[in-house]
Amino acid sequence: MGFGEQLRRRRKELGYSREDLAQKLGITGSAVGNYETGVSAPRESVLLRLFDVLQVEPNYLYRDFYAAGRRGEGVSSEEASLLRKYRELGLTARQTLCTMLDALGVLQAEAEQDRPASEQRTIPLYRSPAAAGYAAPVFGEDYELLTVDGEVPVGAELAVRIQGDSMEPYIRDESVVYVNHDPLRPGDVGIFCVDGDMLCKQYYRDSLGTVYLFSLNRSRSDADQVFTAGSGRSLTCFGRVMLHNLPLPI
Repeated sequence: MGFGEQLRRRRKELGYSREDLAQKLGITGSAVGNYETGVSAPRESVLLRLFDVLQVEPNYLYRDFYAAGRRGEGVSSEEASLLRKYRELGLTARQTLCTMLDALGVLQAEAEQDRPASEQRTIPLYRSPAAAGYAAPVFGEDYELLTVDGEVPVGAELAVRIQGDSMEPYIRDESVVYVNHDPLRPGDVGIFCVDGDMLCKQYYRDSLGTVYLFSLNRSRSDADQVFTAGSGRSLTCFGRVMLHNLPLPI
C-alpha cells in the first residue's frame, strides 16, 4: 500500500473529507487529491503538518517504502499477504490462479497495444533545483509533467533534477534521476527526509541496525549520515533512485 492510499485511508478513519483536510493543512482540496492519487507529493512544510493533523508517525504513511532493513525479502506488506494466501491454497486452486493470472496478463498486454497515442503515461519532473546533499525543494509542488518514453526507465514514478557534486560521478550536477517506490536494499540510492532535511544518499544498514547514508563522491564524505539505535533522529525514505550495482564505501 503506497503513500496516497495510506493517506486516503487515514483521512477517512478520522472522518475528514478532502476539503476538511485541506483546510487544516492550509492547502486546496485538489492538492490533497493529487497527493492521494500520486500526481504530486507534499512539500516538506505541508508533510510535517500532515503528520500532526493525521496523528501518525512518518513511517505510517511510508511504511511499505522503507522496509528493506526490516524485511529481508524486500517485498511490500501487500505482496507478502498475497504470497501467504497463495501458499495456503491447494494444488488445483494454485493451477487455477496461475491460469487466471496468465489470462489477465494477455488482456493487459492487448489493452496496452490498443491504447491511443494520446494516452501516453506521464510522471512529475520536479524542476526546482535539488542539491544532492540538501534537496528540500524536491517534493514541493513546483513540477512539470514528463512524458514517459524510451529514455525513462520502466517503473519510474517521478523524476528529480539534482544539483551538487556529492553524488558524482554517478549522479552529476543538473542531471535528472528517476525514482520509484521499491523497497531499498543495501547499496541502493534513495531520497530521504533526515531530521527535516531532504537528502539524496546511498543506503546501507549493518547487522547491528545502524543505518548509513553515504555520499557517492567520497571527497564529500563530510556529508555522510549515520543513525544508531536509540539516536532519536528522524529518517524517512521517499523513494529509490533507479541506479544499480553501485559500490559501497565500506
